[in-house]
Amino acid sequence: MKVSLNWLKEYVDVDVDKDFLANSLTMAGLEVDNVTDRYDYLKGVISAKITDIKKHPGADRLQVVLLDRGDAVVTVVCGANNIEKNMIVPLVLPGTVLPGGMVIEKSQIRGVNSAGMLPSELELMLGADNTGVMPLNDVPIGLNLKEALNLSDYVFEIDLTPNRPDCLSFIGVAREVSVFCKKKMKYPLSKIYESDESVFDSISVNIDDFQHCMRYAARVVTNVTVGESPFWLKDRLLSIGLKPVNNIVDVTNFVMMETGQPLHAFDYDKIAEKQVVVRMADKDEDFVTLDKIARSLDFSSLMICDGEKPVALAGIMGGLNSQVELNTKKILIESAYFNPVTIRKTAKKNGLNTDASHRFERGVDPEGVVKALNRAAVLISEIGCGNLLKGVIDEKKGHFKKQRIMLSVVKANKILGLDLKPGVMAELLTSIGFDVTLSKNNKLDVISPSFRVDIEREEDLVEEIARLSGYDNIPVTFPEGILNFKKIQLKQSVSEKVKNFMLGCGFYEVINYSFINPSSVCDLRLSASDKRNRLVKILNPLVEEQSVLRSSLIPGLLKNMHLNNSRNIFNFKIFETGRVFVSEGKEIQPKETELFSGLWTGLRYKETWHDNKTISDFFDIKGVVEGLLNKLGVQNVRFLQKSFESISFTRVGYSADIVVADEIIGLIGEVNSEVKTNFDLKPDVFIFEISLEKLKRVTSETDVKIMPIPRFPSASRDMTIIIDKEIAADEVLRFIKKIKEDLIEDVFLFDFYEGSPIESGKKSISFRMIYRSAAGTLKDSDVNQVHTLITDQLINNFDVLFPV
Repeated sequence: MKVSLNWLKEYVDVDVDKDFLANSLTMAGLEVDNVTDRYDYLKGVISAKITDIKKHPGADRLQVVLLDRGDAVVTVVCGANNIEKNMIVPLVLPGTVLPGGMVIEKSQIRGVNSAGMLPSELELMLGADNTGVMPLNDVPIGLNLKEALNLSDYVFEIDLTPNRPDCLSFIGVAREVSVFCKKKMKYPLSKIYESDESVFDSISVNIDDFQHCMRYAARVVTNVTVGESPFWLKDRLLSIGLKPVNNIVDVTNFVMMETGQPLHAFDYDKIAEKQVVVRMADKDEDFVTLDKIARSLDFSSLMICDGEKPVALAGIMGGLNSQVELNTKKILIESAYFNPVTIRKTAKKNGLNTDASHRFERGVDPEGVVKALNRAAVLISEIGCGNLLKGVIDEKKGHFKKQRIMLSVVKANKILGLDLKPGVMAELLTSIGFDVTLSKNNKLDVISPSFRVDIEREEDLVEEIARLSGYDNIPVTFPEGILNFKKIQLKQSVSEKVKNFMLGCGFYEVINYSFINPSSVCDLRLSASDKRNRLVKILNPLVEEQSVLRSSLIPGLLKNMHLNNSRNIFNFKIFETGRVFVSEGKEIQPKETELFSGLWTGLRYKETWHDNKTISDFFDIKGVVEGLLNKLGVQNVRFLQKSFESISFTRVGYSADIVVADEIIGLIGEVNSEVKTNFDLKPDVFIFEISLEKLKRVTSETDVKIMPIPRFPSASRDMTIIIDKEIAADEVLRFIKKIKEDLIEDVFLFDFYEGSPIESGKKSISFRMIYRSAAGTLKDSDVNQVHTLITDQLINNFDVLFPV
């Protein structure tokens, strides 16, 4: 629904700015989506002074006009004959779009360049005169017309909910505005002049089924002149995006937008037998609507007919056989109240959505039918210079019963969390047309107005009070209650965190049988003393391949990999959590341990067109484990290289124990070639296996601390040292981190090298130190002092050398 502010002011004095108005409408439940000024196009039209007029060399009826626009002199070719030298006129600049959709561009007319256009009043939609260029009196040159003429008309685009059809009209919106502007409504007054001829002698109305048409009113205007609408009427329609047609149709559209009541005008002389019949369509009845589309109707469509044929699809669109044309002399005006469900079904079935159906579907004011009819009849008789026949045909069955509701003041306040007095509630409801009487027992006897078809129960009135008193005035409160939450045990929490982290890293969870083939453990090439060789046998296994309980999760993951490889799937990451079982001897319950294992093989990243197809390595899966342990708050984590003697199914040099506080909680490494052969695997594969029970013991529930963003820049220094090959880089890194210097923010390994020219038994490792101070920007002297301290301590403790 578009609402022009200038048009709205005809019904209520609006003395607030557009932003306040838009916000107030939104808070009242009429959400404003957009606000535009419809005269913004005039910013592309400036005032200019004609300095010279010459005859066009190539056209007798055209003139070449020189104009001073303040900052330049331009030439425009013009055909108007009312221009003269020193006249101030509007100049439409190239690129401007006029209301009719015309785009003004630089052009060459009969060989002469033209840098704009000199428009008429009508072309600028500032008047009805189209005979010549619009004169501007006492206007300085160089100003845009919007500013020069002080023109403004804000148009509000309101997104109405389906339950507020009363605001599908200017009067409905004005009623809401009058409340928060505290102004009285100004309803349009029209004095009715009727001829002596009675309308009852000219037309009759018969409603076959009052279930679909509850009320049908009609009036007749004779001796009309169909033609162009006056400027004010066209301007009103154009302001909200409606296209003027002729004075008769424009009046019906104007009144519909003003009152919310759709109307239709018929050519009276095309109504056969001078009677109107409202009935349901026959099966497969054909009818051509005003859009010139032939439609096949059925029993569910409501029709307006004359004595012989259908003339309109009720509440939706008129018929081509009864439309008003230039030679029309008599007008039959229809105003009705149709069943919303009937109109909605018919409109949907025929794929029609018109301004009329939009309103009828939601419900119009049953008591506004005759008021809107009289308003339109008077305007048509005035604008069309016609004679309005005496009387109104008003067919209906009984009277429309208004909704009566008893509102409990106590209940309303309880729902809203307010403490409004009965008188305040009554005043709020009365301001928008409700009839309110103070009753006993702290209640209000409320009768809703006929135009509020959405009011059905007490809660609807509470909603009205809420929006009228202001949603902002409702205090923010929280419901009271005691919620008892059972704290998740740490063990459960760790398991969930492990799974969520692995899924977040792109791993898929697998679930394998606890029963495995005994050869699976043998294929791991475990040492004879490895406790995982102590398998628990099943007394009555179904098959040999599932005759023992698993003592490790690794065989299951390797079998998963073999199965995927056999189906040409070589890039994947999987993990599993589950219990393993180790025999403690006959007649003794086997030891159960919960483990967590993972496997990574193939590409590091998912294959894409821009990727280099990097193969994953040991450090990829090590990074996953490090990230997981960090997520769980595990402190003092080390990865210690496994000795040759302790290695079974992993590769020498690429195997490590995962150690936390001197306790081994798991292992990580690359599966060696012999084990890969046993499981019929070819690609490199990296695994880890961690005891979940040990992991849960070292997990800490630390609170997350939020640190402010550093205010001062950091400084970095690189350090390359040469140490014995047997000394782990991690040992050096931990030593540096233990040095208690406030300026050290971070330190990490970024390079490693063995080989010439480094002597045998030595290796080169490079660290980067990040220094930062919370008190200010560091000076080189500050950084150098700490850096030298670190260097000295490394020399003393590790006997390091520095490259020359």
